[in-house]
Amino acid sequence: MQTVDIRVTVNGQDYEKTVDCCQTLLRFLREELFLTSVKEGCNEGECGACTVLVDGMPVNSCLVLAAELDGKSVLTAEGLAQDGRLHPLQEAFIEAGAIQCGYCTPGMLMSGIALLNRYPHPTREQIRKEMEGNLCRCTGYARIADAVLLAAEKINARGLYGENSEVLL
Repeated sequence: MQTVDIRVTVNGQDYEKTVDCCQTLLRFLREELFLTSVKEGCNEGECGACTVLVDGMPVNSCLVLAAELDGKSVLTAEGLAQDGRLHPLQEAFIEAGAIQCGYCTPGMLMSGIALLNRYPHPTREQIRKEMEGNLCRCTGYARIADAVLLAAEKINARGLYGENSEVLL
């Protein structure tokens, strides 16, 4: 077994870890850091259940090696709430009824954050296109799109966009 030392920031906390060169980011987050919002779905990069943000970009953590994380920053759904307060997108998912079984929700949230960073005032078409890598068997997607639109309103109303049009956490 070959290993490599990495330094990575996950949800704002710095880690120095020795990881197996073949270990996926999904396994690292779940088994080493116990971040269970990252779900294993298809393990082929097709369902989006394992989506996290790496340096602000959405990635399927089942397809990324933990060894590739050195010097990078990772955000999972556990890192969205701040000081005991839900992120506006989390609030919107609840208010719009976009959560049913909940298995896809963490991945949807992470893709939604990336989408809102890219489009502060998204259209339904932009939401459909940007979220197409996240599968849900329960909701039919309309409520998820409603939640993203509601979150955009909340974020804009609260002035939570930074200089780079990124959602401030």
